[in-house]
Amino acid sequence: MLNRRRFIQTAALGALGLKWGGSRLLRAADAVAPRTNLLLVFPDQLRFDWTALTAGTGVRTPNLVRLAEEGMRFDRAFCPTPLCAPSRACLATGRVYGRTGVVTNGDNLPDGAATFYARLREAGYTVANSGKLDLRKPASDWGADGLHRVDGHSYYDDWGFTTGFDSEGKGARMRDRPGPYITMLEKRADGSLETYTQWRKAQKKSPLKPTAYAYTTPVGLVDAVYNDNWVGQNALDLLGSFASTRPWFLQVNFPGPHAPMDITPPMAAWYRTASFPPPVANTQLEPPVHQAIRRNYSAMVENIDRWLGRYLDLLERRGELERTLVVFSSDHGEMLGDHDRWGKRSPLQPSVSVPLLVRGPDARRGVVHRGPAATLDLAATFLDYAGAAVPADYDSRSLRPLLRGASPGRTHVTSGYGDWRLATDGRFKLIRGFDPAAVKTNFNDRDDDASIGEKAVVDPSAPLVLFDLDRDPHELTDVAAEHPDVVHRLAKLLPTT
Repeated sequence: MLNRRRFIQTAALGALGLKWGGSRLLRAADAVAPRTNLLLVFPDQLRFDWTALTAGTGVRTPNLVRLAEEGMRFDRAFCPTPLCAPSRACLATGRVYGRTGVVTNGDNLPDGAATFYARLREAGYTVANSGKLDLRKPASDWGADGLHRVDGHSYYDDWGFTTGFDSEGKGARMRDRPGPYITMLEKRADGSLETYTQWRKAQKKSPLKPTAYAYTTPVGLVDAVYNDNWVGQNALDLLGSFASTRPWFLQVNFPGPHAPMDITPPMAAWYRTASFPPPVANTQLEPPVHQAIRRNYSAMVENIDRWLGRYLDLLERRGELERTLVVFSSDHGEMLGDHDRWGKRSPLQPSVSVPLLVRGPDARRGVVHRGPAATLDLAATFLDYAGAAVPADYDSRSLRPLLRGASPGRTHVTSGYGDWRLATDGRFKLIRGFDPAAVKTNFNDRDDDASIGEKAVVDPSAPLVLFDLDRDPHELTDVAAEHPDVVHRLAKLLPTT
């Protein structure tokens, strides 16, 4: 049964062929004084060093540079676990990996899980989502309109959203029941679904492995229906539909720069002659193939940055930029061929470290925080800015004191996946249950990554491994024997769950 306080609010999405809605009635208290709006731009699988903020990459991200100049940048930010569904479950519930009930991508966020989204809604916020939440399995359960469990009307599972939609990520499988993205392609009269389907078939048949990365031929979709652009435009429409009298939260879940490397022909021209740093310690593919992969990845990153710029521009036009907390981060990173690994799941930096930039009220301008930081802390941060209580059982801590300079931040952060766990103080990183010398990949053509699987690359009985990230940023040398004191100190901080 629908909550009587809810009513349908249609977002301006007609140009894309689908409409979504769902909101709560405005309470009188909501109009007393403007509160901080909250915007989280959250691409899928963006590694920490693949923006213009890292010297020498050659990636163009002027809007991320703007965020760094007008807010705070966190140089050593870690995700709670480097895999989509578990990481997003940690964010939603404010709990570390091992405490959410979501261990791998095949798990659901448990029914009735208390999310920070629901707490924001109870605090009077419009709570909106655009794109892939990845909190539910099977993957075919989005519904053709993407409203399932997102519009706030599901009587058996309510994550806390009031409007928006949930949708497929990159490489949506044709055998799944259509989600909103595939439904949109299917409804178009220009053969977009067939174009996308044929591209996927050609990718699968490519002789270069892993095909999710090495097949770099552009997909012949018009830019407007490219998955990232479709999600980006829907988010822009949602942002423009919010009432100025009520605070809002919007999470934009871009499917990219996740594999496959399906950029459009115009995007392919952006980096056609660019040369990127080659992967570290890779023995698998020829240099031209790596360059092609990195050009496509970079084009996806730049495209997402362009959407960030559109959101900032709209906030300025609405007169809301200075009272909006703008956060840019990612659920996890991307190995991109480093150490013969692809995708995520690894405790190495390209997989477990992500960009984190925060602009808005209290955030000091142009400050670079070089200590350890946790994207897990975004849940408590959003609740803090909303004036909502942070539950006592949260592992998430508000970044607000650190943003304003009243706290030095965390002394250490942790992460884990499968059987491995890590603890880091920002400089040293200690890992338990991971053997860097294990077989890395079998090129099994999985769409999410091409790793051989967590059971083949982790070993609970393996010795503790220690990396000095300052002196050895590529994590080529285990220095545990040289720093027994550091090993002893960080070992006590390793997660036990």
